[in-house]
Amino acid sequence: MRCVIARYPFDLTKSGVLDSMKGVKPEEITGESVIIGRRAYPVMQVGQVITRQDRRDFSAGEVLRAMTKLGFTCRGLPENTTPTCASDAFQQASAMHGAPAAA
Repeated sequence: MRCVIARYPFDLTKSGVLDSMKGVKPEEITGESVIIGRRAYPVMQVGQVITRQDRRDFSAGEVLRAMTKLGFTCRGLPENTTPTCASDAFQQASAMHGAPAAA
């Protein structure tokens, strides 16, 4: 499949992506990800490996579109299930134990 990533045309195939990612250890996922084989990779890591370009040269959206068209499973941003600051955590804990929340 022909696609454009960072203004450069690439002819990508599913088997080509699988071969490129073989033996590559996944980095920690903090944003969008792509399932390749049995592993989940950060989308920017996949883009860097398959294009051999610096991550600053392309967007996650460009890589996600290409991987989706090739039939890979892509995941969006992980949901944040933890409180964003200590005061939120205190208020949640207080509410769970019946204590009044601090103002």
